[in-house]
Amino acid sequence: MDNNHNNNHLQPEESRFLRGPRSRFKELFFTFRVQYSFIKAFRKMHFIGPCVTVFGSARFDETNPFYKKAEQVGAALANLGFTVMTGGGPGIMEAANKGAYEAGGYSVGCNIILPFEQKPNPYLHKWINIRYFFVRKFLLIKYSYAFVVMPGGMGTLDELFESITLIQTKMIQNFPVVIFGSEYHKELCEHIRIMAENESISPKDMELLFVTDSVEEMAAHIKTHAIERFKLVKKPQRPNWLFGEE
Repeated sequence: MDNNHNNNHLQPEESRFLRGPRSRFKELFFTFRVQYSFIKAFRKMHFIGPCVTVFGSARFDETNPFYKKAEQVGAALANLGFTVMTGGGPGIMEAANKGAYEAGGYSVGCNIILPFEQKPNPYLHKWINIRYFFVRKFLLIKYSYAFVVMPGGMGTLDELFESITLIQTKMIQNFPVVIFGSEYHKELCEHIRIMAENESISPKDMELLFVTDSVEEMAAHIKTHAIERFKLVKKPQRPNWLFGEE
C-alpha cells in the first residue's frame, strides 16, 4: 500500500508532513529548517519581557462584542506591566494587540504564514513570521506567565489544551489559564467537568482553569497567580548585536 496520503489543495509545507519517510537528506534538511526557525525566533523575542498570551478567533471583526472585550483584555494586561502576545493576526488577536498598543503597553505577535486569513495586524511593536504551527505554539507558551483564552475555533482549543496539558504534566509551571466568556464556553467547561467525573482527568485539574466574563476579575486573578506568585519584575535588558539580537 502506498504510504502517501491524498494531499490535494494542501500548502507545500503541510503536504510534506503527509508523505511519510523521505530521503535521509531531505529529512536532515527539514530539521535544519526547523532549527533555524527556532534560533531566529529566540533572537527576535529574547527581550520582550514577561508576557501574557491571548488566544482567540481570527474571524471576529470590530462589530463583534468579543473583539471589544479583547481590546479591554489587552489594555488591562498592559496596565499590569505585561507584554501582550498573540498569534499576530486579525480578529481577537488584533483586538488584544490593539488594546495593549493603545494603552501604552508592549505588543508582539507570532504570525503563521498562511495563504489565507492571516497577516500581521497593525498593532504590533514586534512580530515574527513563522512557517510551522508547532514552532509558533512553542513560542506562544515559552515567554508567557499566563494565558487568556477568548472565544475562538479549532486553533484556539488546540492552544488551550496544549497549555493545560503542559501544566497538568508539570512540563511548565502552574501558570494561570483564564477562559473568557462563560456562555460561549459553557459546553466546553461542561465537557471538562464530565471528564473529571469519569476520571479521565483528575478533579484537581479543574482548578487549572479560571472562567470569567469580567476583565477586572481576569486582571486580579493574573496579578495574584502570576505577578505575585512568581515575583515578576520587568528588568531592562539590552540586545547584543554580536548575537544578532533585536
